[in-house]
Amino acid sequence: MDSTDFAHEVGHIAQSFVDARRAGRSLPDYPGTVPVALADAYAVQDAAIALNEAEIGGWKVGRINPPIDGVDRLAGPIFTRQIIAASAEPVAMSVFLGGFAAAEAEFLLRVGATPPAGKIQFTHAEAAALIDAVHVGIEIASSPLAAINDLGAAVTISDFGNNNGLVIGAAIPDWRRADIDAWPLSVAIDGAVIGSGKAADMLDGPIGAARFLFELMAERGIALRPGQWISSGAVTGVHAVRIGERIEARFGAALIVECMIKAS
Repeated sequence: MDSTDFAHEVGHIAQSFVDARRAGRSLPDYPGTVPVALADAYAVQDAAIALNEAEIGGWKVGRINPPIDGVDRLAGPIFTRQIIAASAEPVAMSVFLGGFAAAEAEFLLRVGATPPAGKIQFTHAEAAALIDAVHVGIEIASSPLAAINDLGAAVTISDFGNNNGLVIGAAIPDWRRADIDAWPLSVAIDGAVIGSGKAADMLDGPIGAARFLFELMAERGIALRPGQWISSGAVTGVHAVRIGERIEARFGAALIVECMIKAS
């Protein structure tokens, strides 16, 4: 199916995902023809954003491996109502019962200035200059479609990038000099470590994720606003979670973010 034919399915697919998310129910199959082209996938995402009518508080960036037509990252919206500040006790974060559910340790970058209008390419330094803070955090990746990650990056994009929330942890002091790309990170579920890694091993790191997002948003005609968050990618991997589990993400020597998993 070419993009012209797929355009007739965009509204139905978007509505199906929005309805399932609102109802907190799973989808047994992809609700239409599975998109292959990134442009088709983002068309579904744009339609779903319009149908959802909720404020966007940030954007998640994920990896496409192997790349599609030279593109090695994807993006999806994070809605303000699902962005939660960490607290002394683990906050409860929702996933879809019967759907896909995972937790990811990520560096969270806060947009400090609106990217210049009309600018479509950014250097690493230009992207860094638009960031005013970096925090530690956890992205909750969840979709009503259990097979979302098995069907390819375009399917992930089409359902809000497989995002269902963000836990905002502590700010990193003097982050520009902290060499966060070299920090060791780990994730534990119910006390058992299940993944570890460093941002330096993820493409060109968190700032590279911001650069990608600035360019993609310019291409899509979407204005980023100061205060919005960029969840920059799963450093230790994508870790499947179940309802009732406790997630602990450790960053460097001292920073920890925790959450509990509940049903939507």
